[in-house]
Amino acid sequence: MNRIARRLDAVLVQAVIAGALSFAHLHDIAEAAGQDGWKGWAYPVSVDLLLVAAWRRLRTRRGGVRLAWVWFLIALTVSLGANIATAGFLDLGNPPAWLRMLVAGWPAAAFLGGTLLAHSTEPTPTPAPATTPAPAEEQPVVHTAEREPEPEFPSLPPRDPAPEPEPLVPAVEAPEPVPALPAPPPALIEHARKVADAHRASTGHEIDADTLRTRLGVPPAMAQAIATQLA
Repeated sequence: MNRIARRLDAVLVQAVIAGALSFAHLHDIAEAAGQDGWKGWAYPVSVDLLLVAAWRRLRTRRGGVRLAWVWFLIALTVSLGANIATAGFLDLGNPPAWLRMLVAGWPAAAFLGGTLLAHSTEPTPTPAPATTPAPAEEQPVVHTAEREPEPEFPSLPPRDPAPEPEPLVPAVEAPEPVPALPAPPPALIEHARKVADAHRASTGHEIDADTLRTRLGVPPAMAQAIATQLA
C-alpha cells in the first residue's frame, strides 16, 4: 500500500509540474500575441480543458472516437507548440502575424471542439432479430391395412381380333354449276357484225373471238357467244 501511495504521489507531483509549466508557456504566448490581462490566463485554461475532454472521450469510448482523436491532437499540438516557441525559437517581443492570427482564432476553434465532443454520439448498430427456426411439419402416419387375396377366376379363351375398319374414301365434290351468261342484246350483236365486216374487209379473214373481245371490251364468254352467232 505504501509503494502504491508513493508511486501516486510521484505521478501527481510530476503532473502538477508539467501542467504548471505548460500553463505558463501558453500564457506567455497569448500575452505576447496581444491578449493581456485575464484573457492571457484564459487561453491556457481553454487548451488544457479541451485536451482533458478529448482524453476522457477516448477513455470512455462512448462514441465519436475519431473526432476525439482529432481534437486531442489539435490541443496537444497547441500545447507543445507553445512550449517550444517559448524556448527562444520565436521573438516574443515582436511576434509574427500568423501567431497573432492563431491566438485570436483559438476561442472559436476551442468552442467548436468542446461542443462536438460533448454532443456527438455514434449510432449504435441495432442487433438483428433472432430468427427461430420453424418447427418441422409432422408427416401423417399412414396405416396400411393388409389386403385379402383376390379370388382366382378361370382363364377365358382369347378373343378373335376385331376386323380392321375399311378405309374411308373421300367423297368427290361435284363441280359447281357455272352460271349461264345472259344472251347478248341485239344491239351489241349488230355492232359486233359491223366490226366483223370491217375486219373482213381490211384483212380478208373472219374475225376471231379474242379480237372481237378486244374490240368490244366484253368478257371472253360473251365474246365467244357473239362470235358463234356471227358465224
